[in-house]
Amino acid sequence: MNRSTRRAPRRLRRYVVGAVLVAVVGATLTTLAIATDTFGAGERWISVVNRIERLMAGPPPDRATLETIRVTEPPETEPPTPTPEPVKQAPGGSATPTAEPTPTPTPAPERKPIDYDIVQHPNRVFASQHHKDWCAPAGVQTVLAILGKLDTSDQTQIEVASRVRHWEAWKDSHNGDWGPAAMALALDSYGAPGYEVRAFETLTYALRDAAVAIETTQSPAILLAWRGAHTWVMSGYRADADPALFRNTKIEGAYILDPWFPRISSIWGASNPPGTFTTFAELQENFLPWKRPEGRYPDRDGLWITVVPTIPRGEAG
Repeated sequence: MNRSTRRAPRRLRRYVVGAVLVAVVGATLTTLAIATDTFGAGERWISVVNRIERLMAGPPPDRATLETIRVTEPPETEPPTPTPEPVKQAPGGSATPTAEPTPTPTPAPERKPIDYDIVQHPNRVFASQHHKDWCAPAGVQTVLAILGKLDTSDQTQIEVASRVRHWEAWKDSHNGDWGPAAMALALDSYGAPGYEVRAFETLTYALRDAAVAIETTQSPAILLAWRGAHTWVMSGYRADADPALFRNTKIEGAYILDPWFPRISSIWGASNPPGTFTTFAELQENFLPWKRPEGRYPDRDGLWITVVPTIPRGEAG
């Protein structure tokens, strides 16, 4: 055996060892990059995992879920019901009015501007979405943090996001992801029962209804923004009167915690910091009627969709 023949196995071993070291170092750096989201590696890895999970899970199950409740706006005013005057039969058969004590009228509520927000320190309860597609679990997490049910850590959000298979249904989300009913079911599962999915024919009534729900329950509401593609948490509002007392209240804007912050959307622009007062004009641009590309939703298409609380915080447990 000549020298070149003896050196060949040694070179081969060095190449193999070098390749193994490169693979190990590469895997370590990849894991580190994913863990620290260097250059977006963590987000891309989560996207790959999500796609694989969806392929393995198959289409969303066609099972029963929460219904979307269509809410029709009542008239602003109702005609008063006349109260008949009591009569007393006088001697001789003629009817004369009976003298009764005049009841003290109930004072009419005072109409005055209101600025209402149940969250005083939004940064303490805000959860930014850990992944670009996780606005729904981040919104659920933010609601639960406001209610004192969860923290705002990435680990908690990952855990919430991983449980979507417990609540998904084809009727709620044709693409096998989070829909508003899944959000309401998730809130119930984590100790915030009583949330309903509602649909409205107008933006103004959707906002008034959400404002009343927030005020009466001391709990935040969810708005399905960007035609149903995004989740906003609404914690309060400004109006020219109390919407719980006046049906024709004009909502001037809402306090919003947007899970997209601090990201910038190529379509919708930069998101606002948590707790920002969002004017009615900005709400008109973002909180739009439901329209999803994956198919038709007969009980939602063309309507404004919200997820609102119905049980006062102290009674919800």
